[in-house]
Amino acid sequence: MAHSVRRDAPELPDFSLLKRLARDQLIYLLEQQHDVDKLYKVEHKPILYRTVRGCFLYPLTNWFLFPDVVNADKAFGRFRRYKIIFSPQKFYACENLLEEQGIFGDVTTDEWSFYLLPLDDDIISLELPEFFRDYFLEGDQRWVRTAGSALHLLHSVYGPFSKVYGIGRCSKMAYESWREQVEEGEQRARQAEIGNVFLIDRDVDLVTPLCSQVVYEGLVDDIFRIKCGCVEFCPDVTSSDKSIKVMLNSQDKVFNEIRNEHFSQVFGFLSQKARNLQTAYDKRSGMDIKQMKTFVSEELKGLKQEHRLLSLHIGASESMMKKKTKQDFQELLKTEHSLLEGFEIRECISYIEEHINRQVSMVESMRLLCLLSLTENGLLPKDYRSLKNQFLQSYGIEHLLTFSNLKQLGLLVEQQPGETLTVMESRVGKLVNDKTAGKLTDAFSSLAKKSNFRALGRRLNLVPKSDEEYDLRVPRDMAYIFSGAYIPLSCKLIEQVLERDGWTGLEEVTRMLNGHEFAVTDARVKTDSQRIILVMFLGGCTFSEISALRFLGREKGLKFIVVTTAITNSARLLESMLDNHA
Repeated sequence: MAHSVRRDAPELPDFSLLKRLARDQLIYLLEQQHDVDKLYKVEHKPILYRTVRGCFLYPLTNWFLFPDVVNADKAFGRFRRYKIIFSPQKFYACENLLEEQGIFGDVTTDEWSFYLLPLDDDIISLELPEFFRDYFLEGDQRWVRTAGSALHLLHSVYGPFSKVYGIGRCSKMAYESWREQVEEGEQRARQAEIGNVFLIDRDVDLVTPLCSQVVYEGLVDDIFRIKCGCVEFCPDVTSSDKSIKVMLNSQDKVFNEIRNEHFSQVFGFLSQKARNLQTAYDKRSGMDIKQMKTFVSEELKGLKQEHRLLSLHIGASESMMKKKTKQDFQELLKTEHSLLEGFEIRECISYIEEHINRQVSMVESMRLLCLLSLTENGLLPKDYRSLKNQFLQSYGIEHLLTFSNLKQLGLLVEQQPGETLTVMESRVGKLVNDKTAGKLTDAFSSLAKKSNFRALGRRLNLVPKSDEEYDLRVPRDMAYIFSGAYIPLSCKLIEQVLERDGWTGLEEVTRMLNGHEFAVTDARVKTDSQRIILVMFLGGCTFSEISALRFLGREKGLKFIVVTTAITNSARLLESMLDNHA
């Protein structure tokens, strides 16, 4: 089951250093506060503590709760001094709010620059799930500097980088922010551990995160929700009366062998693993005292740990199989594949209508609508109105604003009457290449965000021929992560740019993707780490894409490091589009 690794494959850098740097900085900040003896989780309720000084560590997503803490203290006649440590950074708006609340004089502030959380040997997250909505929907650029700072930290510790490629407006800004920080800082010569960097905006490829994940790790994330590399398996999985939290990374030897595999191949591997484990246990019979002592001291502990992990993953696989069977998963995949291939679209629309009218799952129905729109370059006006009305009748009129959000982002749009794809592409190309325009006007923003999926699919061969049998036991390309139906656009772009050493020959592709591509080479940097590529996803990355890049790395003798603002999937992405009042 485990894929063979090329002997010339490079070694990955040690990212545990990032954890140590973050820990040491936090210790330094806390040591400045005398009498800090306890950390509190801030919630919508009073915090009881006896000291006259309080130190609070806040992620920026919920720091707005802090004024309630101060006002609650004052209401009880408790007057204290407070220190807030913001993470990953402090914004001007934070101090502005403190001033508006009339508590600025009671508070001192600092920031903990905890930009990067290593989730595994080759996955690093900024843990900013709000990035996608904030930037791509709201146009809030506050996290761009954070992404640039994260890149600067990686460059400082593991660089310098010899080549940087990118595509997308946000990627361009993050790159420029990073370069500003590099030029401001001190340059030190060091041995580079990362050669090339690729930055990509999530809205360059919105189709991939909307596809059902069928590799093991992606499926676990879709069903159980992996958070910060940890998953909570319910009693149905653990065969007990309680849930268990498990870290999912390469330290779990069973998980490491199946994480990138298509789900259809996992049961066979786990069954064989169980038989091998039983054989190892059976060796005990016939052992003498000395052999038994050696077995207990050297093997038994490892076998018990492997047995525990194997039981959990077998339980998880059985639970996922039950859930997917109930939801007619095969029929769902067939519809998705038809949408990707552009076949039997009317039948697909009928399936989506049935899905909506049965009120199966609001997010699932929304996902299918968006996938239909993206693959068909928008819906025909009559289809758009009909499907929208059916959706609102089934799930509630309060989701009307959500449709506005989806339209604004280009996820679910209506085709313009008389607008052909060729005319649309030429207008987009003119807008993107008009340097004097500065930015697209509102009148054309929705036009520019329309999908060119069919044309991109033909140009990049994203959808393999359906008449060919695809052997999932021996994958031949990255399409295996979607049962051979589709190669993720994001990963295909990375492959093509690395092969061409730039964007030359991909001009038509970049035009359809609204441009903002760049490639920069630092001729001063000489490195032996060209085969280690850092890919940064701005707006989120799926486990399926990570599996695809691992496959590409094995095929090409490369190692990919994935840095992402957050791990995402179809549910997370679409839930971020829901109107706050829905």
